[in-house]
Amino acid sequence: MTTGTVESGAIERVSLTFCCPKCQATNRIDVTPGGEVRCSSCDWRRSVSADDFAQGKPARCLVCGCDDLWRQKNFSSRLGLLMVGAAILFSTIAYALWQPVLALGILMVFALIDAILYLFMRDVSVCYRCAARHAGFEPAARHETFDLEVAERYRQERLRRQALSQLPS
Repeated sequence: MTTGTVESGAIERVSLTFCCPKCQATNRIDVTPGGEVRCSSCDWRRSVSADDFAQGKPARCLVCGCDDLWRQKNFSSRLGLLMVGAAILFSTIAYALWQPVLALGILMVFALIDAILYLFMRDVSVCYRCAARHAGFEPAARHETFDLEVAERYRQERLRRQALSQLPS
């Protein structure tokens, strides 16, 4: 599965990972302008127009249409947490065996691995509203890193919608 940009700046395809708004199934698909986002488990779909793209990159979420996207490294948080846990465990064992230099060396090796991964991992754009991950391109400059204030705004919006949906008609 190759993704990328064409000479003119138009995107060939966007690799999209999302949770279906209707059935909550996780989907991984490739989307192009003029195509559609569709769930493989149910009949939910959304058309993707050229207006959803700006300079060959998604300008808004291709699943829910939200304009607020943030940038993060395309790396598994579980694997990152596992690496931190392994570094703590191995360095603690080395320190308990009266090997403080080895313990420090272990921590430095894991820090070096982390720095190398940070340099070489590509970024993805993530939607604040539905958490859809858009990959296969360099995110637009206006997609900044995670902003807790924006995330909280969308969390509050989701809670209000849930509360309203539970009110008797």
